[in-house]
Amino acid sequence: MTIGTILVTGADGFIGRNLVLRLTEVGYRPIAITRASTASQLADGITQADAVVHLAGANRPQDPAEFMAINRDASAALADAIVAGGRALPVIVASSSRAGEDSDYGHSKLAGEQALAALGERIGAAVHVFRLPNVFGKWARPDYNSAVATFCHRIARGTPIDIHDPAAPLRLVYVDDVVAAFLAILSDAPPAGQHEVSPMYDTTVGAVADTIRGYAATRATGIIGPVGTGLERALYATYVSHLSPESFSYPITTHSDPRGAFAEMLKTIDSGQFSVFNAHPGVTRGGHYHHTKTEKFLIVHGRARFRFRHMITGDFHELDTSGDELRIVETVPGWAHDVTNIGDELMISLLWANEIFDRQKPDTIAAAVGA
Repeated sequence: MTIGTILVTGADGFIGRNLVLRLTEVGYRPIAITRASTASQLADGITQADAVVHLAGANRPQDPAEFMAINRDASAALADAIVAGGRALPVIVASSSRAGEDSDYGHSKLAGEQALAALGERIGAAVHVFRLPNVFGKWARPDYNSAVATFCHRIARGTPIDIHDPAAPLRLVYVDDVVAAFLAILSDAPPAGQHEVSPMYDTTVGAVADTIRGYAATRATGIIGPVGTGLERALYATYVSHLSPESFSYPITTHSDPRGAFAEMLKTIDSGQFSVFNAHPGVTRGGHYHHTKTEKFLIVHGRARFRFRHMITGDFHELDTSGDELRIVETVPGWAHDVTNIGDELMISLLWANEIFDRQKPDTIAAAVGA
């Protein structure tokens, strides 16, 4: 069966919003069911659907009786509606790692699973159950049931967070990985049963809070950690998603003189730093060499002439580049170098250095470059 239309319950919740958007991106047609939807809307959606993703649930109701009313009874009502539709639709169930615990919540989540899993015997439907741990990512509600969302939201606004036990273990899955796991079920149609989202991250409450505090400090220090892979990639994206629109930009320190301006954009822990500078027509910048430091220049506007002189042999090299060709120019240890704006407009360059500038050990020695 070709799956094209997906009925999603809890479509306006945290996971639901992420899933519905992704379904649309990859060509599915989602049918959104929320608490405002009627029984007839649910029944009509089931007649159109090729599969169902059941996300609706109660996490922190004011009345504990709502656990059973929503987690069990609503799941049973969904199962009955699918049976009434007369087709064995595949069903993905977002349950909880706490299902089966001796609590109102744990009992209700297990009962909801069982109501839908019974569709296998009732009509031969393939039911796929995910017992999710703590899910985090963009659009999670702070001060509700996500410590990560609460930490991100409050730290981004400079308000305090409360941590009773920093060493408390915390198992996390990222919402994008949850959505990807659901889409894999829809496309691959594996056998029914329980499934896991991968990767799962095991950490502590205190470690997560400290990491997020580090992201907030980046704007003051200019230093950013390794946010390109794994848990830190996901946590950093989540933190940034909690910034208010008024905080989407921030100033950086600029050093200006008659030659032009220079600013450090971003520093990394182990891969150097990025800067930007400009120079007025006829201005030469540089005139030094390095023993170990290396740099990459990218002229993004204007015209530039780079000159190089070997500190031992005196060999000389010269090259011109401009913002029209976007060419990387490397500086090489042991070669003095400078750059001159040879155009009629302001020259603007991006600059990467392989190490953070250290005023105590600058590895920058003045030297003339002229041929």
